[in-house]
Amino acid sequence: MSSVVDSAKSTLGLAQPKGTYTLPGSPIPTGTTGYGLMGLTWRPNPCSQEQAFSAMQAALAEGANLWNGGEFYGPPERNSLHLLNEYYTKYPEDAKKTVICIKGGGKPGNPIPDGSEQNTQRSIDECLKVLDGKHKLDFFECARVDPKTPIEITMGAIKKYIDNGKLGGVCLSECSADSIRRAAAVVKISGVEIEYSLFENEVERNGVLSTCAELDIPVVAYSPLGRGFLTGQVKSRADIPEDSYLNHVPRFNEENFPKNIKLVHQLEDFAERKKVTPGQVAVAWVKAQSERNGNPVIIPIPGATTAERVKENCVDVELSDMDLKEIESIIASIDITGERYPPGISELCFGNSPPLKD
Repeated sequence: MSSVVDSAKSTLGLAQPKGTYTLPGSPIPTGTTGYGLMGLTWRPNPCSQEQAFSAMQAALAEGANLWNGGEFYGPPERNSLHLLNEYYTKYPEDAKKTVICIKGGGKPGNPIPDGSEQNTQRSIDECLKVLDGKHKLDFFECARVDPKTPIEITMGAIKKYIDNGKLGGVCLSECSADSIRRAAAVVKISGVEIEYSLFENEVERNGVLSTCAELDIPVVAYSPLGRGFLTGQVKSRADIPEDSYLNHVPRFNEENFPKNIKLVHQLEDFAERKKVTPGQVAVAWVKAQSERNGNPVIIPIPGATTAERVKENCVDVELSDMDLKEIESIIASIDITGERYPPGISELCFGNSPPLKD
């Protein structure tokens, strides 16, 4: 694929990709694992700047230089963009080593999608303002497809920033296969961000993965650890903090949790035999799907708030063909139940927009 600089193919049955990828419009190659910034600023009690910087430096040291943040990841005065500004102010030399993708496109102060030309411009301008020239806005993506605005209008507004050099490229997020095709007819799409993990694989069936492969669009896989569920740290619902977002997600409620935890138990057994952690297996499985069986390039972006956890997520675990078959049998044996988002947000997953009228 044209987006791949080096993804070595093993002749020994190992499916783990190696090397680097270059997303269309990216100034530099990125590692096969990226880094999600959401948890550093978007939670009831964010970690300190010192801890955040330590985690970010660890990610860069491990080659996870594709950083994914959001305009709404935190309050308007303290989101991913502010953190990045502070980081590059202290470590300006790292600006040339990292590629940043920022989700926006929501109404001011919240993630409710507004893909109008006016709000799209507002969102990009706000990103550029807060970054303050410390780092170029490599990629901008609307966090959800606006169900009221034709996606062609949104993409047209973003394309103007690409054409005038203020933006490197555009990515999509949580969109349908039809939305991908319509957007790609307006502007080159540099990536599609979707939830993809052992815990969530609907994109294998709804045309999103196959459409990205057909159009040579890399996929950025968020929540490859199933929102921490696949790490094995959450043994019961009692382990979920009272202020955790997971308490609002149907997949983690009283009815569904006991059913879904069976996947984690089998993953833990597999990981123990491999002498690695369940989370490392989860990330390795997503990476192993990259360019496998006709798939597009797939880059997981696990999030973490400590340097220790970042390093754990970036360990390369090689999965043989036999390993992958065993994992696939585990997936097939568990019927994952419950929506992955609460009502009101769930309806925006794999979003579509109205047709563009003449």
